[in-house]
Amino acid sequence: MSGEPTGQGAPWTRPPVQVGPRFVAALDWALELHGTQRKKGSDVPYVAHLLAVAGLVLDDGGSEKQAAAALLHDALEDTRATADEVRERFGRKVARIVVACTDVPVGAKPGKDAKPGKCGKGRKGGKRAERDASTWRARKERSIATLHDPATPRGVLRVRAADALVNARSIVADLRRIGPETWLRFNAGAVDQLWYHRSVAVALQSRHPGLLTDELRATVREMERLAGWWFDVGDPQLGRRPD
Repeated sequence: MSGEPTGQGAPWTRPPVQVGPRFVAALDWALELHGTQRKKGSDVPYVAHLLAVAGLVLDDGGSEKQAAAALLHDALEDTRATADEVRERFGRKVARIVVACTDVPVGAKPGKDAKPGKCGKGRKGGKRAERDASTWRARKERSIATLHDPATPRGVLRVRAADALVNARSIVADLRRIGPETWLRFNAGAVDQLWYHRSVAVALQSRHPGLLTDELRATVREMERLAGWWFDVGDPQLGRRPD
């Protein structure tokens, strides 16, 4: 053995990532698009989530384009921005990542709660995007299938892993702080949420091994440990005890 660190888990062996005008422009646009949006169940500006995801992408050795995509990964779901606008502003690679991270069909209109930015023109045609309990399972199965698809590029996997880790950490913190009621803010209950987070973590650890996905898997395990109450008291989302 040479004794030299290798692989994704050795950030000191990577060349420095140059973060410049593209990242700044993406941050400016994210601030404009997401405007007054807040993180679910809190008064925290939603941009805090976007910054956390971008930070993990860079920490994982991601490029400036991948970090810019991280800042915009929710723009097509939660604002009036379009894939064409992302492509025109930041190029094909950034747009491809953002589209792959989008939970609803890109040709659909954003839901009624979407907050348009000053530059948002709205999408032409298509049905209104549905992001509720009735579509939850289908959307998540499609999302997991994307992670398993060999054609899904590394940049998509990196941004998805960072997003999943930020979300999992938030859920774990809320489970510690407020307990089972945490699940009531979601469109699916504890059992379905645990299935989804576990499936995402397993898929990403296989497709994008390294410190980022190791941390994701550990965080999901902690989520499962904290959610062990479900087997005793039932899922509050369903309002009944488990069979």
